[in-house]
Amino acid sequence: MNNFYHSKYSFGTSKPKKEKSKAYKVIRTLLLILLLIVIGFGFYIYNAMFKPNAWTPDAQPASLYIEPGDTFSDVRKSLYSNGLIIKRGAFEWLAHQKGYPESVKKGHYLIKEGMSNNELINILKAGLETPVNVIFNNIRTLPGFADRISQQLVFESSDLMALLTDTTYLAQYEFDTLTIKSMFIPNTYEFYWTTGAKDFFERMNQEYVRFWTDERQAKAEEAGLTRMEVSTLASIVESETNKNDEKARIAGVYMNRLESGWRLQADPTLVYAIGDFSIRRVLNKHKTVNSPYNTYKYRGLPPGPITFPSIASIDAVLNYEEHDYYYFSAKPDFSGYHIFARTNAQHQQNAREYQKALNEKKIYD
Repeated sequence: MNNFYHSKYSFGTSKPKKEKSKAYKVIRTLLLILLLIVIGFGFYIYNAMFKPNAWTPDAQPASLYIEPGDTFSDVRKSLYSNGLIIKRGAFEWLAHQKGYPESVKKGHYLIKEGMSNNELINILKAGLETPVNVIFNNIRTLPGFADRISQQLVFESSDLMALLTDTTYLAQYEFDTLTIKSMFIPNTYEFYWTTGAKDFFERMNQEYVRFWTDERQAKAEEAGLTRMEVSTLASIVESETNKNDEKARIAGVYMNRLESGWRLQADPTLVYAIGDFSIRRVLNKHKTVNSPYNTYKYRGLPPGPITFPSIASIDAVLNYEEHDYYYFSAKPDFSGYHIFARTNAQHQQNAREYQKALNEKKIYD
């Protein structure tokens, strides 16, 4: 009877142990599932933040321009239309988590191959712009200049033109509407794309002051020219030739004419006065135009530059070649170089050879 009682007691305590064991397995399974979910979510977050998610053509940096007033939707459209984001969902999720849609900043940003979402969004949200190179050369007119710059910076060409034609504004920099071209030295400059017209103007004035070193100023004074006169003569030289190795010689011809009290008789000034830059052959009828830029009619330099002269042309004037040439004519081989002469008789012969070459090519105007 004692044995039976002991057996009954053992049977009564075994059922709770099995239930505990089953409950433990369920809890362990749930914890494991929860752990896997946490790990999976953590893995997703890590990938969304730090895994490379930017693609660029040929693995070269790509530019992203965010215009004033653009929204996150505009940014997405620009990025996606150029295929710069690999996993868009992860990018958008992190952007919202970091509050970027409410902090869109205008500017030019460089997207690099392999950038993570976190890196890209941090740059965009902080407005860490990448500067752009602003380049201008071979420009004749102020409207042409304003248009060229506005294509490279965010402001409108009219914003810059308003400054270039404001006599009061220009006067504080000691320029006027005729001489202002001499302030802008053609070169490559770094600017933030969001730079405004006035900030651009001020920066270019600083570059102008920096360009005119004591050495250049001394050479200008030695030549008997002001800075503006150097730039004006350089603009004529610039228009005569694109061959840097003969610019100093051409500058010497014009210096000889100035010092002798001659009219410059520079064909490019007539073209500028007429305003028709398609003219390939200056004729006698062009020489009758009534303009202060007509150097066939008026002595001395014109009232301002006829183009934005390059550094090479400015330095050619400052280091003009001293010689006794008073004339030059384009070579009839159309190489872009010139033949120089000391006398009018020599010059007329050279000019006839060139005119003959023009006629043979049927260039009459």
